[in-house]
Amino acid sequence: MNDAEYEVVIVRYGTRSGHRGEVYLNYPIYGEPDAPIGMDYYVWVIRNEHRTVLVDTGFSPLGAERRQRTFVRAIPEVYAALGIDTGAEQTLVVTHAHYDHIGNLALFPRAQVHISGVELDFWLSPMGERKQFSHSTEPDEIAALRTALDEGRVTRVGEGDLIAPGIELLEIGGHTPGQLAVKVATDEGTVLLASDAIHYYEEYEADLPFAFVADLPAMYAGFDRIRGLIERGDVDHLVSGHDPATLQRFTPVTDGPLAGIAATIGQAPQAHHDEEAEQSND
Repeated sequence: MNDAEYEVVIVRYGTRSGHRGEVYLNYPIYGEPDAPIGMDYYVWVIRNEHRTVLVDTGFSPLGAERRQRTFVRAIPEVYAALGIDTGAEQTLVVTHAHYDHIGNLALFPRAQVHISGVELDFWLSPMGERKQFSHSTEPDEIAALRTALDEGRVTRVGEGDLIAPGIELLEIGGHTPGQLAVKVATDEGTVLLASDAIHYYEEYEADLPFAFVADLPAMYAGFDRIRGLIERGDVDHLVSGHDPATLQRFTPVTDGPLAGIAATIGQAPQAHHDEEAEQSND
């Protein structure tokens, strides 16, 4: 049994409407008219019969209220539908510490949290503490991260680290100091969960940097790196952090409580085992 291939589940839990001029950095210089643009919010789950790895935890009800974001499905309901006990020991990757990626960290009081050491140091610094009161995040969200750190539940990670066989972390800065992406092996090829290294597919396709950026040259370098991964065949499936078209690119979930708001890539090895057993009984 191959324990290094996974099913990747993408769940759309929130949404909002905005304009291109507020989404892309210095948008007026492109000489194109402003226009509406949607933004969707996702959490990701990587799983097979041996393990489950959670990637980010979405925004909280407080984060949604303060920023006028809309829940498509409450986060606790998402995890319940996936059969995930948020109170149990879990492996959790935080791609970066913005409000829409760590907003429900406190739901996981026993999780081992993997976060870039660069990212962690920034948010626990005086500058990071000042940013907690801006668009970026909330004090209670960083407090939950501090609690996990004090309890010994935080693992500092970085470029090339393996969470488990077949799950590798890439550090692609730009949006935040230690933005992570997650590379996952599946039976349909290698998946890159880009998180906010790529908010929208057109970002890397047209070199359109996102409006909120910590390091602009690093963001452009990240676009180049992702293009290279795809061109060389190191990545077969790119999963954006916020593009409303994301679910349409993959296998839709059509049954159960997540029907219409989730998609999958690949099948966990256990699924193949079950299929083989059924075929042997035919």
